[in-house]
Amino acid sequence: MNPKSANLPWALIGAACLGSFAATSSGTTRAPFLLDMAHDLDVSMPLVANLVSLTSISWGITSALGGWLSDVVGRRPLLVAALFTLALSVLAQALAGSFFWVAVWATVGGACSGAFMGVVFAEVSGRVPDSQRGRALGWVMSGQSLTLVIGVPMAAAVGSLIGWRGWLVCVGGLAFAASLSLFVAVGRGTAGHMRGGVRPSLRTALSPKVLGLLGTGIAERICYGLAAVYFATFLQATYHLSLVETAVPLAVFALGNVAGTILGGQIADRLRDRLLTFAVVMALSGVAALALFLWHPSLAVSVALGFVYVLLNALGRPSYMAALASVPEAVRGTVLGLNGTTASVGWIGAAALGAAMIGSVGFEGFGPLAASLAFAATVGALLNRRRAS
Repeated sequence: MNPKSANLPWALIGAACLGSFAATSSGTTRAPFLLDMAHDLDVSMPLVANLVSLTSISWGITSALGGWLSDVVGRRPLLVAALFTLALSVLAQALAGSFFWVAVWATVGGACSGAFMGVVFAEVSGRVPDSQRGRALGWVMSGQSLTLVIGVPMAAAVGSLIGWRGWLVCVGGLAFAASLSLFVAVGRGTAGHMRGGVRPSLRTALSPKVLGLLGTGIAERICYGLAAVYFATFLQATYHLSLVETAVPLAVFALGNVAGTILGGQIADRLRDRLLTFAVVMALSGVAALALFLWHPSLAVSVALGFVYVLLNALGRPSYMAALASVPEAVRGTVLGLNGTTASVGWIGAAALGAAMIGSVGFEGFGPLAASLAFAATVGALLNRRRAS
């Protein structure tokens, strides 16, 4: 066994993975139930789909606020309270009798998830040395990635037996279990949880390096989001697949994300020049984007290229997060909370840019757009690497 790996705080990482899985599942696993929810609530399906936008906006706002607050009052209260409130909000959705209240509680749930994610990244970052930070953060991010591989299929299977409301009760139970796990795993006596009278300095948090990395992160998230949001639609439009026939390609795509996240954590700790690592894999993902969207001789080739594209993108994410977490302890929550906000901006941008591209030139324009964003992220990482030097 690698002695360095044995020293990782596995109890905390396991609780953080469960929490990130529950937070992401609270919104993502709604996908199989759009038609059922629309019929049950007597509204149109596109209106139900717009819940994604509501949760993304509230997620982004509270991510910044939660990160800052964790640097003021400590991380433990935020981590436990955010997931406990998420559990209550998900249960309230399950009991809601109208779309209005489902939307209200879904927005509250997105806010709780946003407040949790930035803080848990800061907590894990603060509990491991820099030499292990990439691996630790990679494992936490795998909790999010597993939502696509395990969470959505599980939601469809379980929901077919107990309905969308019953599934939401299950998600609420997961969130409550994660809240309890973090209450035990974080503890009162560890650094960074009870900050006392320390007040974070926004000047320190918003340094030129941090601002540059956050801007780079927006480009990276849009680049990833273009494929994550529209890959199924791309396959349907290009190969005339039914929704059921996209299940296996989407599973392969999701596995590429999981594998890239875990391997990327290992790479981030072995190749210590993290911004250079991030720049290289983003440049390679730009090339993969051109191949994916401009060259599609067969379904098998497109699925393989989708796997490569998302694998490369995910390989760089732990290096990026570890580089962003290399800030003073007193402002780490603020900085990683802002990362959640910029990530939400990236997801919203990906949905909007993708819709505009489909309406104008079709999926053929996705390749140059994604490649341009990937190369912009590469340039941003290299500029920030020079600034750090």
